Amino acid sequence: MRPKELDDPGGGVRTKDLTDPARARGKALALLARREYGVEELARRLAAKGVDPALAGEVVGALAQGGLASDRRFAESYARSRVDRGWGPLAIERDLRQRGLADGVIEEALAPLAGEWPERLEAVRAKRFGALPAGLRDRARQARFLEYRGFPSELVRAALRGP
Repeated sequence: MRPKELDDPGGGVRTKDLTDPARARGKALALLARREYGVEELARRLAAKGVDPALAGEVVGALAQGGLASDRRFAESYARSRVDRGWGPLAIERDLRQRGLADGVIEEALAPLAGEWPERLEAVRAKRFGALPAGLRDRARQARFLEYRGFPSELVRAALRGP
């Protein structure tokens, strides 16, 4: 079966009506039923599924006004899930920015987590490496890993100094 086509009862093939606002809204709601999306990301996903980009923008705008799509809610959900997976603030901020969220929304999502970063960094480091580094080589290896995970270098240096 061709993904963007339906069989016509008359024997021919007709394409889906991707200019129908109700159908575009249905696609958007189906996406939102699976997980949260930022407004810009949702519009891009709809366009990628064949919805006219202008119509996708209108539909997503209407969903945002109705509270069904929210950049703030998406940012909070995304940040919390990434923190729980061991990612640091720099990586989360970068990912949210790539998804088209405004700086203010990103800052609001990360602000409640600000006090958790040293403990989260230590938990990630201990899970991966166990003991504090014994030598310079181990310290550099752990620092590279933690910075790759998106933790600021100041926090990494402080954590690797030990108690």
